[in-house]
Amino acid sequence: MAKQYWLMKSEPDAYSIDDLERDGSTHWDGVRNYKARNNMKAMAVGDEVLYYHSNAKPPGVVGLARVCREAYPDHFQFDKKSKYFDAKATEEKPRWYMVDIEFVAKASETVGLPEIKEDPKLADMELVRYGRLSVQSVKKAEFDHVKRMAGL
Repeated sequence: MAKQYWLMKSEPDAYSIDDLERDGSTHWDGVRNYKARNNMKAMAVGDEVLYYHSNAKPPGVVGLARVCREAYPDHFQFDKKSKYFDAKATEEKPRWYMVDIEFVAKASETVGLPEIKEDPKLADMELVRYGRLSVQSVKKAEFDHVKRMAGL
């Protein structure tokens, strides 16, 4: 299967690119949107990720990551004490999944959402069209263009 490209959003105070750099890798848990979940289920080891800080000033792409483990059940859906608990999920029929990602690089410059929206080469990007989705697919040309903008 051909390599795919993604954008994953995290609030910097929840889990920042600096946290990912420090930890080396992490599991991407807590996704509770079906489209975002399906995107994660489509990920393969080696796929590349634009790491995006949402709820920042400005929100934007701050680094690169890579998928290092394919989708597996998000264990928080089974934990009654977790805010991500889902009473309809069972071990036999999980509803929610997560992937593991690893740190690749920090951007030398944040590529802010205003810049992305103003760039005609990125006009069709899911981030521009469906801004709220936390895990999005990215076309290779868009990915490469944002990487250049970020100095990566």
